[in-house]
Amino acid sequence: MARVVGLGGIFFKSDDPQALASWYKEHLQLPVEPWGGAAFYLDNLSPFSRNGYSVWSPIENGNDYLSPSEKHFMFNLIVDDLDEALDQVHTGGAEVISVTEDSEFGRFGWFIDPDGNKVELWQPILA
Repeated sequence: MARVVGLGGIFFKSDDPQALASWYKEHLQLPVEPWGGAAFYLDNLSPFSRNGYSVWSPIENGNDYLSPSEKHFMFNLIVDDLDEALDQVHTGGAEVISVTEDSEFGRFGWFIDPDGNKVELWQPILA
């Protein structure tokens, strides 16, 4: 029987996909390719993501974890410096959510991108 073995990608709608991709490229150095998206090749990952994993997690309706966004999804991006990344997106006009969280998994911070999507940034603990 076939089974799921990992997260293959995140796809979402945007009123202006090119502008949003350019914003992420400029403010978080997301490696946007000519076709308009980014690919993270497993043989080319940073030390931060080699030890990590992707999460797939349904969230109960009414849960406020995705607030203040009104969207029904959130995505998580691994970063090497959470504070600098939050400063960069703030400089780019994003609404940074002032709370950050330290946990046994690393540091987390959140922002709302120009399309109103809540994005979680994760700086893992290096093993």
